[in-house]
Amino acid sequence: MSLPWETVIGLEVHVQLKTRTKLFCGCANKYGADPNTLVCPICLGLPGVLPVLNRQAFALAVRAGVALGCEVANVTKFDRKNYYYPDLPKGYQISQYDRPVNRKGRLEISMPAANKNIGITRVHLEEDAGKLIHPDTEGSSGVSFVDLNRAGVPLVEIVSEPDMRSPDEAHAYLAALKEILQYVDISDCDMEKGSLRCDANVSIRRPGDDKLGVKTEIKNLNSFKSVAKALAYEAARHASIIEGGGKVQQVTLTWDAIAEKTVVLRSKEEAHDYRYFPEPDLVHIQADAAFVERIRQALPEKPAARRDRYVKELGLPAYDAGVLTGDKELAALFDKLRGEGLAPKVASNWVMKHVLAAMNEKKIAATTFTDKTRRIAELAKKVEAKQITGQTGAEIFAWILGTPETASVDEHILKQGLAQVSDAGALEAIVRDVIAKNPKVVADYKSGKPSAVQALVGQVMRETKGKANASVAKDLLVKALEC
Repeated sequence: MSLPWETVIGLEVHVQLKTRTKLFCGCANKYGADPNTLVCPICLGLPGVLPVLNRQAFALAVRAGVALGCEVANVTKFDRKNYYYPDLPKGYQISQYDRPVNRKGRLEISMPAANKNIGITRVHLEEDAGKLIHPDTEGSSGVSFVDLNRAGVPLVEIVSEPDMRSPDEAHAYLAALKEILQYVDISDCDMEKGSLRCDANVSIRRPGDDKLGVKTEIKNLNSFKSVAKALAYEAARHASIIEGGGKVQQVTLTWDAIAEKTVVLRSKEEAHDYRYFPEPDLVHIQADAAFVERIRQALPEKPAARRDRYVKELGLPAYDAGVLTGDKELAALFDKLRGEGLAPKVASNWVMKHVLAAMNEKKIAATTFTDKTRRIAELAKKVEAKQITGQTGAEIFAWILGTPETASVDEHILKQGLAQVSDAGALEAIVRDVIAKNPKVVADYKSGKPSAVQALVGQVMRETKGKANASVAKDLLVKALEC
């Protein structure tokens, strides 16, 4: 996109709440069940039934607002948002319009130049629609199926102000929002399961211009990467249209991830198109100050505060603190290792090097390690005390992952003969043998290349299967070579 344009971005994020049941009925709120098995007359919108509000869902909506610094309404109500779509069984969605539960919040994002506050217009409560399934199989062209298991699942919709000025800022906003919602236990925010979905509004204008340009909306973006790519593409498309003498049309689009371009779905709806009116089957809800304060007091430490504490109180590098607090359960694991007596940096190193590697390789969550922290800490202490080598420590860590908590690290080390060899007498014969077998390396060392000794250290480690004390082995090699 050419330089004279400023991109203006606002995001609407839909987040499924972590409740046991749906918003207005007793059907289970869970992912992965057979299609249309988690339904009842209420969430199917059959005649003669009445919705009953899920108290926990309302409490979570208030918690989301409090966590995002919003003003919580004393009195809030539900409205009917009328539109037709095959996965909306009632022909309307129960949502909130003019009296949402939360207004006027903010979220700080971290950017390379400086942190920035993004305004939050509202955080309101609503029910989810069902899901359309479009089979991609031969002979199924033109046929779609409807799964209504998701219909009635509680959502909060978090609407930002148009305060973001680049796809990078939008990405940072989504990452910060997901992090805080997971920390306060509102949602798992799993985009692959549809627990977090994003619609993006984008327009462009001249820098310094207060008037917003014509916006387009990109619907149902299912990854942060897609959001960034779609916004960059759409902003460039706007600029191309205007610079070519045309006018941007206010439309709703989807993102084609394969072609990497936006595709028009329909003209953009306005609020009046939905014919909002108060939901007649639900009363107004009062959230008194004591109720809101109890929720506020029960909030856990936020990720930004935790990062700051790790740096200032524990002396961790900012990078370590950022990695550890990027996952609530990873931070909890770090804290448990600290509780087992590990120094902050030692605990951080084990989490970042060994735990994260196992999580990525085996596709497992940090909670997999929750009942293994005592043995991991015991292992880390043995490596720090040089009772075993780092290489052996990594091997024992893998063993811990596959064994129950009752399996003893000490017994395993003894049984497998894994203790570090630091006795010079036990290593001298191996050192002499390594020197005899590597005349070229020896010649390199004696010709003025002291770094060549590291190759010999590696040979000693190989001969001892990683059990030799590398420092002792190096000292013995240097002594023998200098003779």
